[in-house]
Amino acid sequence: MHRTPALLLPLLLLAGSALASTQHHHQQHSPYAGFEDREIKTLSPDDIEELRRGGGWGLALPAELNGVPGPAHLLELRDEIPLGDGQVAEIEALFASMREAAIPAGERLIEAERAIEQAFAERRLDKERLRRLLAEAEAARAELRFVHLATHLDTLPILDDDQVARYNRLRGYTSGQDDPCLSVPEGHDPERYRQHLGCE
Repeated sequence: MHRTPALLLPLLLLAGSALASTQHHHQQHSPYAGFEDREIKTLSPDDIEELRRGGGWGLALPAELNGVPGPAHLLELRDEIPLGDGQVAEIEALFASMREAAIPAGERLIEAERAIEQAFAERRLDKERLRRLLAEAEAARAELRFVHLATHLDTLPILDDDQVARYNRLRGYTSGQDDPCLSVPEGHDPERYRQHLGCE
């Protein structure tokens, strides 16, 4: 009867254990596990909900994190800043106008991502059509970003410097002393916030 040499047995056991551990690691840590069940693979149900209600979806971070407030959080903090009645009325009007433009732009983005999804699922896609579908999706995303960022620009003239500074303190922003990747402001989804910032 053939026997495995005694010195080789521990090595074989170790190799088998390492292989099992590697397979387990890949099964447990796939970053896209579960995404295959999404209606639109690139958008979570929460993403779709936020787009459909005209939410910011992290698209206004270049303004927000550079000290240019947005209307939604200004209205949430109206008493702490504080805002005058006239300011509140102006910001409410901006917020309503923003949502009126953002909701259809968000719907266009959802449908553009759905079209890409369906084209791949049905295998009816060539590079020319892919480029066209991607251009439509990116145009919708650019329009949505413009809506949110432009509204931040429109809020700035309504506020004085002290109100802007107080807003940024209340939101937990600093002048760069703290790592924004480690401090997620209240009201932001941590995963999406870090993703948009490019945090590791």
